[in-house]
Amino acid sequence: MKNKYSLNEWAGALGDLGTFIPFVLGYITIANIEPTGMLFSFGVMMICSGLFYKTPMPIQPMKAIGGAAIAGGAAITPQIIWGAGLFTGVFWLFVGLSGATRHICKIVSKPVIRGIVLGLGMAFMLEGIGRMKSEFLLGLVGLAIAFYLLESRKFPAMFALLILGFAFSLVKNPELLQSDWLKAEMRIPAFALKDMAWGDFVEGAILLGIPQIPLTLGNAIFALTAENNRLFPERPVTEKKISISHGVINLFSPIFGGIPVCHGAGGLLGHTRFGAKTGGALVILGSVTILLAVFFGEAVVGILRMLPPSILGVILFVAGIELAYSARDSGAEKSDFYVVLVTAAFGITNMGAGFLAGVILDQMIKRKIIRL
Repeated sequence: MKNKYSLNEWAGALGDLGTFIPFVLGYITIANIEPTGMLFSFGVMMICSGLFYKTPMPIQPMKAIGGAAIAGGAAITPQIIWGAGLFTGVFWLFVGLSGATRHICKIVSKPVIRGIVLGLGMAFMLEGIGRMKSEFLLGLVGLAIAFYLLESRKFPAMFALLILGFAFSLVKNPELLQSDWLKAEMRIPAFALKDMAWGDFVEGAILLGIPQIPLTLGNAIFALTAENNRLFPERPVTEKKISISHGVINLFSPIFGGIPVCHGAGGLLGHTRFGAKTGGALVILGSVTILLAVFFGEAVVGILRMLPPSILGVILFVAGIELAYSARDSGAEKSDFYVVLVTAAFGITNMGAGFLAGVILDQMIKRKIIRL
């Protein structure tokens, strides 16, 4: 399987913007993460992911860590965020190399994984609807365009959404064309860990890293592996391989000021739903991201803010539908469906809680403690 760089790969490269842009903006504007280093790290990891896996294996912000870091405001410093990334890297590298994932796999059934996927898909859809409310008519128009062009090979839906979004912003705020924020200025990312202390690592692990573990295990290890192998059976991965990969990317990311990242199932479905079929999409996205980092690092906030929240909502909603739909083959037994629904219901608001609830219910059914 070779990487391709067709028009559809370009469109699919942008399929994860619905989650990528809000977190990147939050990290830059609230958590004071320097954009050049963060975007450069993202770009390098995306290119490596595309070249190594040769599938649209996503690189996206870790959601529990990102949400807590942004919500924490000034109390969560960049050094604490980098500490969380280093802890995450060490943890998942140990889990992968020690073979612990093999033992965990024995208690995580197919209905639990499908429940995680369904819950994540529904969460994406609800988040998408929430974002569309800001400009509801624009969101409805965008959604109609997305559905109409979703299978188009001549004019991918993603390009239509981007044109619609940027055009809307320029019509609404024509002064954006006169502003001088879009200036090219070359900046080289610097080594970021020189100001870190041991206490930053400890705080990052306790406040951010440990609460992320169940979410990563459910969404970015088990669900991601299942979805990748369903979509790309010719390029299968294992839970062990993905665990090690999480370790490597999170040990690299903080070096230049990057944030904790993961291979999320939602990102994979976002890329593929909008046209990506190979790792070329990640190589494209990574190259563009590095270009932005090096030449437009300080202007990137203005560029990203030009895309209306309602259009980001459409992207999230469509990716959520695809993700939820992939959970349809959960099993024929009534008990399997119960496990899927319980996992999904808890997972809509907290994927870690959904994972634990699903595993506990599944084990109680198998041990005949509960009969359905």
